[in-house]
Amino acid sequence: MRYALYFSPSESHPLTRMASHWLGRDAFSGEIFPTPEVDGLPGETVRVLTADPRRYGFHATLKAPFELHPDRTESELIAATERFAADTPAFDIPNVIIGQLGRFFALVPDTIYPELQHFAAQTVEEFEPFRAPLTDADIARRKPENLSAAQRANLDRWGYPYVMDEFRFHMTLTGQVPPEQASAMRLELDRRFAAFAHKALAVDGLALFIEPSRGAPFHVHRWFPLARSAANRKIAS
Repeated sequence: MRYALYFSPSESHPLTRMASHWLGRDAFSGEIFPTPEVDGLPGETVRVLTADPRRYGFHATLKAPFELHPDRTESELIAATERFAADTPAFDIPNVIIGQLGRFFALVPDTIYPELQHFAAQTVEEFEPFRAPLTDADIARRKPENLSAAQRANLDRWGYPYVMDEFRFHMTLTGQVPPEQASAMRLELDRRFAAFAHKALAVDGLALFIEPSRGAPFHVHRWFPLARSAANRKIAS
């Protein structure tokens, strides 16, 4: 079993619902949805192009998937996540857009925001004691020979290359899209996510995801509101 700390909007958030229907699976409920229709792309192609993010569920990686340290328990991890969320103020990413990371499409910030970078770094550090050391096979899967010096140092120190100064927030919407299919995909994503792009996105929760066995779909084990959203709930009640 592996765990991960991800940002995800809440289960009822319109973005969660939209992204779940787009990817074909809701990581909160486990519900499966039909493959969406995309002009210019066969349904099976769309299904293949969304297979990878569908398995992981809609999210932005903060603390990448890890096996639990033998000296720690799941209940301790849940309690630590709840405490961390309660002590961490919610904030907004001022502007998110549909962007590309290589051949992947994702919902990304329009620029680097220090508050977001700090939140991600805090999450990585806070939960490092819960991470079991990487095995040789884990390291090999990351293809360390292709990493920069900074990314390799992050892999050795934190178990994942793309943290700290190498972190780039992204909520993945596709796998690698071939260049000849990118235009159709871009048009569809721009249309489908128009209500969320070029707007602020509230980072108001932290999700503990679980992968029951290697290669199995990830699902949301618990979702914890960050400090401001928890306070608002108390006021509303």
